[in-house]
Amino acid sequence: MKTEPIINDADHSSAIREQDLQPQERFEDELIMHLERDQFVAETSRPVPRAALSARAIAGLWALRVFVVLVSLMVIYTFIEQL
Repeated sequence: MKTEPIINDADHSSAIREQDLQPQERFEDELIMHLERDQFVAETSRPVPRAALSARAIAGLWALRVFVVLVSLMVIYTFIEQL
């Protein structure tokens, strides 16, 4: 009876191939990397249109803004009180 060595699949699956070490970038990112400085500035300075949000999303964002202001005021008050 012949026995074969047991190969642990976890060891082979965790091995990283050299080609996987190269960063995977999107095609657009590769194009932007090769632009000249003035082309890059012109491409990145274009304004982005506002996102179309639902009323619930807008209300949630306003609630988040109010929360951040209140917590900031609490932190400032606590800091001044501890002086």
